[in-house]
Order: sequence, then structure tokens, then C-alpha cells
Amino acid sequence: MGFFAGLNNEKYDRQYSDRELVRRMLGYFAPQKPRITGIVTLVIGMAGLGAALPVIVSRIMDLLKSQPTPQAIALVGAGMTVIALLNYGLNWLRRALTVRAVGDVVLELRVKAFAAAAEHDLSFYDQFSSGRIVSRITSDTNDFGQLVVIVTDVASQIVQTVILGVVLARTEWRLFLVMLAFMPVVFAIAMGFRQLARLVTRRGMQAMADVNAAIKETVSGIAVAKNFRQEHSIFSTFDAANQQSYKVNVRRGFVLSLVFPTLNAVSGIFVGVLVYAGGWSAAVGIVTVGAWYLFINSLDYFMFPILNLTSFWAQIQSGLSAAERAFALIDADPNVRQVEEGDVPPLKGEIHFDGLQFRYTDNEPILHDFNLHIQPGENLALVGHTGAGKSSIAKLIARFYEFQGGELRIDGRDIRTLDLQQYRKQLGIVSQVPFLFSGTVAENIRYAAPGATEAEITAMARRIGGGEWLETLPNGLETEVGERGGRLSMGQRQLVALMRVLVQKPAIFILDEATASIDPFTEWQIQQALELILQNSTSILIAHRLSTVKAADRIVVMRQGAIIEQGSHTGLLQAGGHYAELYNTYFRHQSLAYIEQAKTLAG
Repeated sequence: MGFFAGLNNEKYDRQYSDRELVRRMLGYFAPQKPRITGIVTLVIGMAGLGAALPVIVSRIMDLLKSQPTPQAIALVGAGMTVIALLNYGLNWLRRALTVRAVGDVVLELRVKAFAAAAEHDLSFYDQFSSGRIVSRITSDTNDFGQLVVIVTDVASQIVQTVILGVVLARTEWRLFLVMLAFMPVVFAIAMGFRQLARLVTRRGMQAMADVNAAIKETVSGIAVAKNFRQEHSIFSTFDAANQQSYKVNVRRGFVLSLVFPTLNAVSGIFVGVLVYAGGWSAAVGIVTVGAWYLFINSLDYFMFPILNLTSFWAQIQSGLSAAERAFALIDADPNVRQVEEGDVPPLKGEIHFDGLQFRYTDNEPILHDFNLHIQPGENLALVGHTGAGKSSIAKLIARFYEFQGGELRIDGRDIRTLDLQQYRKQLGIVSQVPFLFSGTVAENIRYAAPGATEAEITAMARRIGGGEWLETLPNGLETEVGERGGRLSMGQRQLVALMRVLVQKPAIFILDEATASIDPFTEWQIQQALELILQNSTSILIAHRLSTVKAADRIVVMRQGAIIEQGSHTGLLQAGGHYAELYNTYFRHQSLAYIEQAKTLAG
């Protein structure tokens, strides 16, 4: 099917059999047993009432031949009215119970899908689009709920058919056998569409996930797009995904629209056969006119559940595909595997890499037989060109990625034996581009320490440059930061991110310094905040500022995943090695001597 080109499954997608999907779905409904029992009872009651209607009509046909009394006709009419009212009441109650049960199940499924997504390590998000993951958590779980509603509707009609079948068999078994002869043909046609419907529905959902991913990425990068005047480009990206989704779903609609007209035509042929057979039998006195009419009328009741099932085939397959995609996200194997979940006491902060092997992909080795010992309380600066492996070391310490060989020990314990939740509570991280959540400055600072009071936060903030940075905020700690912290300057964002770590009081601190230029006063404030953190933690600093490098206890110089030099700032400069080259390239222009020399030359 060429029109599905470009719609690839994610690597973690799995193929589930219908039996497996049904078993998993029933597991989610296990806590809903009281409601399910009520729904089943109501379905049986509605089915009995529905089956009674054609029987009553057939009795009226027979009564008309024997000149019934007005009282009898009135009684039959009243009976049909009561049945209609009861059917309305039972149907409303069934739907109310169904909606509540389905709502609870969708809630649980969505919670588990989100929890699974949140538990995955960063390598998972390196491989898979966050927009597609969002689509599975929102759209797919919602489609799963719609499937259950449809199934209860069809189940009610099937139960009604079974009850009516018993009545028909007892009324006239020969015509009942004629009716049963139609069923295999109808089922064969319906099942013939099954695999095709599942395929086109799954592809349609993948196309929609691509649209969601395109929207999320382009909207997230709207500022960059506007800066480079690429509004047309991001629209083209969205339009391409949208057109692909349109084409796939139109063809999906064409495939699924064949089901109902085909079965409807077959049903018409069957009615013609039954009219002829029943009419001939009634003419020769084999069956009564009422029985003949009962079978003609009941054929619709027999065919309707099957026709209804196939007419809802798109939604049913959509629901099954949605369940399949949601379960695949929940069942995806984590890349980071802990061999134990041991308790983590207060950490001293000793870190030891021993013969460590690490790669992002099979063809992308980063660290090979890497050895590094960081003492408790040591402030270590990592420097080197881009791609040297500095950030990889920080990510491994944070346990965001799985290493392939060797050992990484924290306070002498294998990091794979530590409970990650407890371990990361003692870990403070500030990334190169600090991420702030929508809300106030205070809320972002409290993110890792919800119990921190405003007085504590204010006192800590005033230890940084006398708190002057707070005065630059319109509403102080209650200033709204905007989406991703967009209302604050880069320097303010860094200060808030450092404050967030400071209130956490981590044993191990990881800083990937921003390369963006900031004014000297803000840099001084940031350095003060850093010093407050460095006093009480083991620190790994991926340094881009000369002030940070010079303040480190030890500087480790890296190239292509290996340590080539280490020592103090002065000692490494005197050695005249790779660090001296880096200093002249990246750091020298930040020194006061260089700035004064430049001023002298300019004068």
C-alpha cells in the first residue's frame, strides 16, 4: 500500500493479538465489577424488551384475522407503550453506568501511560518524538474509551438477537433454519474486512500522531522561526504532515465505507428470499401470516447487530489500535535498568568511574575504558571541545543513560543498585539552557523542595548580591516567568535555576554552564550563587566561564572521550598543553588582563 509510505512504527511498538488486547482491557475493568454487573443486567432487560416488540406485532397480525375486540387492541397498544418507556429508562441508566465505568478506566489508562512516559530515561526521548508520545497519552486513550461505549451498544443488540432467536425457533423452526442459513455469509463478509480495517486504522492514527508532532515542534520553536523569518517553512512542515494525514485518512474512509453498503445489499437479497419462502409457506398453510410477518420483521433485528458492528468497524478498530498503541507505550522496556532498588543514605558525594564504556548508539562510542575518581566535596571542572564527552559524564552520573561496560560507583556503591528516586533527591542539576515551568519565580524555586517557605527563599535570595536581582523582577518572587521562562532574561533564568538547586541542598551538583553572554554584574551574582552551592556539595562543572574554571579544585581536560590532562588552572597553563590552547581560544578574552590590554591597544 504505497499511500502508507513514510508512516513508520516506533521501535517500541508491539503487535498484540485481539485476545491479548481483550484480556488487558478486561483487566482494567476488573475494579468496575459492580457497574459492569449492573450494565449486563440492564442489557439483558433491554434485550428482552426489544425482542418482545416484533413478537407483539406478530400477535396483532394474527388477532386481526380473528376480529379482535377493541379492548384487546388497546391492551396490546398499552403494552407496547410501556415497553417503549421502560426501554428508554433502562437505556439511559445503562449509558450512565457505562460512561462512569469508561471514564474511570480511561483515567487509569491515561495515568499509567503518562507514568510510563515519565519513567523513561532521556535516551527514550532522544529516539522518539514527544508529540507522538503525547498523542498516545491523550488521543489514543480517548479512542479506547469510545471503543468500550460502542461495544456495549453492540453487545446489547446481540443479546437481544439471541433472545429473539429462541422465540423464533420455538415459533416456526423451518423459517428459522432459512434465516440461520444467511448468517455464515454475513459473518464471512464482515470478517473479511477485519485485517484490512485494523491496518488502515492504525496507519490513520500514525498519520495523526505525525501531525501532532509537527504542531508541537513548530509551535515550540516559533520564536526561532520568527527570528529567521521562517514562518512559511514551519507552515510547510505542518502542511506536509497534514496533507499526508488527509490522504491516509481519506483512503481509510474509502476502505471502511465498503463494509456497510456491501452487507446492506446482501441483507436486501436475504429479505427477498425470506419473503418468497415465507409467503409460499403461508399460502399453503404451513405457517401463519403472523409468523411469516414475525420472521420478515425479525430479519432486521438479526441483521442489525451485524450491520451495526460492521458500520462501527472503523471505531472498533480505532479503539483496538488505540489500546495497542497505549499498551505499547506502557510496556516499552526501559533502557536504564536498575539491578536493585536499595535505600540511599545521605551521600558524601564520592564518584568513581572504573573502566567505563558508553555509547549512545552502536556506531557512536563516547567513552572507552574511562577512569575518573572524584573525591567527596571536590569541585571538578570539565573542559574540552564540543563532543569531547563532558555532558555524557554528567548524564551518566544523573543516571539518565545506561552505560554498556565497567562500573560507576557512588560512595562505593554501584549506581545500578540505588533507588533512583532517593538518589536523585540528593542530586542538583542545572542545564545549559535552564528550563522553567509556567508559574511564579517562587514556585519554580520550590520545585525540588515544596516545603521551603517564602521567608527561607527570600533570605537565601538576599545572599546573592544582596538580593538586588530580586529588585529587577516586576513582582519579586511572585513574578510570572511565562512558558519556559520566556519572560525572564537568560541571566535571571540561570539565577532562578541555581536558587532551585540551592534550596534543595544537594550532595552532588552538576552544572552545564550556559554559553550565552551576560553582563558582568549578573555574572558576579551567578558566581556568588555557585559558591553557595559549591560549599556543601561535590560539584561537576562543565565550564564555559573563566571564573568557574579558575575556582575549581581540579580541572579535567577531555578530548574524544578521554582525559588528556588534569590539574590546576595555573599548572595546566604552565604545561602548555591542550588546556593552554583551550584557554587562548575560549577563556583568555574573559580575563581582566586581556580586557585591559585590549583597551590600551584601542586607545
